Amino acid sequence: MFAHLRANLWLLILSLLICCVLYPLVLLGIGQSIFHNQAEGSLIIGPDGKPVGSRLIAQPFSKDEYFQPRPSAASYKADASAASNWAGSNYLLRDRVARQLGTFIRYRDGRPGQGKPVGPDVEAWFKSKKDIVKQWATDHTAVAQAWVNADDKHKEAVKKWAEKHGDAVAAWKKSNPDGGEPNPADLAKDYFVSNAEAFQQAWPKLIDDASWSVPAVFFDLWLQEHPRAELEEVPADMVMASGSGLDPHITLKNAYYQLDRVAKAWAEKTKSDQAKVRLEIDRILQEKSEAPLGGLVGVELVNVLEVNLALDARYGSSRPANK
Repeated sequence: MFAHLRANLWLLILSLLICCVLYPLVLLGIGQSIFHNQAEGSLIIGPDGKPVGSRLIAQPFSKDEYFQPRPSAASYKADASAASNWAGSNYLLRDRVARQLGTFIRYRDGRPGQGKPVGPDVEAWFKSKKDIVKQWATDHTAVAQAWVNADDKHKEAVKKWAEKHGDAVAAWKKSNPDGGEPNPADLAKDYFVSNAEAFQQAWPKLIDDASWSVPAVFFDLWLQEHPRAELEEVPADMVMASGSGLDPHITLKNAYYQLDRVAKAWAEKTKSDQAKVRLEIDRILQEKSEAPLGGLVGVELVNVLEVNLALDARYGSSRPANK
């Protein structure tokens, strides 16, 4: 019996030694010697010698002088990596895509990115529609609730409104007898309907966020009334999030769609000729582009952070200001 115990004890010790000590040390040695950069997180070092991000994780860029990444269902947070998991039948998915499109989509005129912007027409249509805010809040309550949940100030505004409109609270309780007290988001539809006229007049100042501008929020409703509008097609990855929400790459086609905007912004910032700046940025895109498996599969991609760093290096900034 003692011989069996001794054998099992030795097996346990050897297993712990091999699996918990030797194996991790071997992997650590290989990682730090052969794959040092990958083992450290594929960090990208800025011109000041400090890490500015990882080559594997997207970062948000919103300024015109920078290329912008794919939308992110995880708000570009690595610890929250996820897809939205919204089905095609879920209006929140359609709203998110329309929200992207409304901020930059143009009419088709044969020159990608050069047509007349749709945004001003959406704003004019919005001002001409008497009950459009009521329609929006009634038909798309989940989107109105998202506005309430977007900021604590919005929640407080709804709470103050609810204190003066006990009938709305009572009606909600009657419809939800087991729901207890309503949260601010539960009263989102009633809040917007009650303040529809004021909201319609003040909507451009409603929230300091391009994703809540009139063209963003009401583009889909405008499009439903103008189904024959000839709009240009855009690369899918401009409006669709990746499965992880953190994809650091965009297609080269996407980058070229943004090229005129980026070139114009840098030309104005550096007081240079726009055509010359565009050609320079075009070269940067070509140098930074790559296809999976050395071009054997997939389309050409560019890493947004690397390209934006190259733009800063070319035009004099120390690091991208992505906020």
